[in-house]
Amino acid sequence: MRLRLLVVLFFTVYCVNAQQDTMIFKTRTNIVTQADTLKPAADLSQKVNKHSPHKATIYSAILPGLGQAYNKKYWKIPVIYGLTGVLTYFAVDNNKEYIIYKDAYKWRLDDNSATVDKFEGIYSDEDLRILKNYYRRNRDLSFIGMGVVYLLNVVDAAVDAHLFYFDVSDDLSLKVQPGIQPMRHSAFAGVKLSLQIR
Repeated sequence: MRLRLLVVLFFTVYCVNAQQDTMIFKTRTNIVTQADTLKPAADLSQKVNKHSPHKATIYSAILPGLGQAYNKKYWKIPVIYGLTGVLTYFAVDNNKEYIIYKDAYKWRLDDNSATVDKFEGIYSDEDLRILKNYYRRNRDLSFIGMGVVYLLNVVDAAVDAHLFYFDVSDDLSLKVQPGIQPMRHSAFAGVKLSLQIR
């Protein structure tokens, strides 16, 4: 019975101290917050985020890769222009082949014996139609890919600018310690896990 009374007394004292510490912390936080609001405008301007996501987005929209340069992610610029160059090559090559097979298919169906295509005896009418549609589809997909690369360039610049000041360090620490959770009329004892990511 005495042991129970001693444990209840210990938890009561601990809960009262925890509540007082919380009230003191809240009071100090309010004092610090009020002191920050009374600072002159010159001091507050130093806290303003200098790196603008809006600028990075506009720069990338005007010239792909410029937003990445603004974000100091220079390694992404060759990736953007490399993908754009490859897709441009495929678009031009597929367009050239599409024009060849489109003209051959048109000459094959024009009922004029003077126009003979260079695929006479090699491809049937249906083969020419299939090849024409194949190269047109590939050309269109290349243009769509170029548009996707452009949009990803703009989105990447905006996201990188928002995360410009994000702290990425290798310090991950997990602390295990006993803890007591104070409640209104009682307290619970247990284990507290604290994961600190910095």
